[in-house]
Amino acid sequence: MPVNSPARSHAKSATAAKSAVGKSRPPKSTPEARAQLTPDDWIEAATELLIVKSIDAVRVDVLAKILNVTRGSFYWHFTDRDDLLKRVLISWQEAQTEQIIARYKKQGVAAEDLIRELVELPFHGRAAMKGSSVELAVRAWARRDEEARMIVDQVDAKRLAYITECFSSLDFNAAEAKARAFVLYCYMQSESLFRNQGSAGDKSERRKFISKMLLLPGKD
Repeated sequence: MPVNSPARSHAKSATAAKSAVGKSRPPKSTPEARAQLTPDDWIEAATELLIVKSIDAVRVDVLAKILNVTRGSFYWHFTDRDDLLKRVLISWQEAQTEQIIARYKKQGVAAEDLIRELVELPFHGRAAMKGSSVELAVRAWARRDEEARMIVDQVDAKRLAYITECFSSLDFNAAEAKARAFVLYCYMQSESLFRNQGSAGDKSERRKFISKMLLLPGKD
């Protein structure tokens, strides 16, 4: 479950992402080549543009130029811009919450080990940084758009419920499990947001402290 990255790291990641969108595909000039674009290609390009600029910049004409196709190619896959934006949100929700939770459940990781894994999640290299950049952009979008806000709220609720289950399985009572889940989730968000704060040693000490604090037996 990715979390936000700091503005400086975000800017570098976004610039690289923009470059990647422009250079990753060869020109597609024929109808046959244009037809090979999938909805995921458009969603990916829209997501990268969202990171680099803002939701206002995610327009059909801009995306068509990035993908080197005509505007008409867009309507092979989407009804209109709103349809695309809705599917960008759903794609983010699926990839960064539903699929991750399903994978953890399938692996059958012990609750204590899973909590320690979640403490480490903001430090999972480039994947964490990319996920954080997307999340930061989506949350900025959600401050202005009710539909985006609803999806973000659903994501937060689903993540918190899952983490609460982990603590409940360790015999914390309902209130303790819920509170500890919230602390862990806030830590994950904050650690990624303040990614540049402290040395590698400082970050390691913070992780150890949080893990130890969250797993201490509760007081009835």
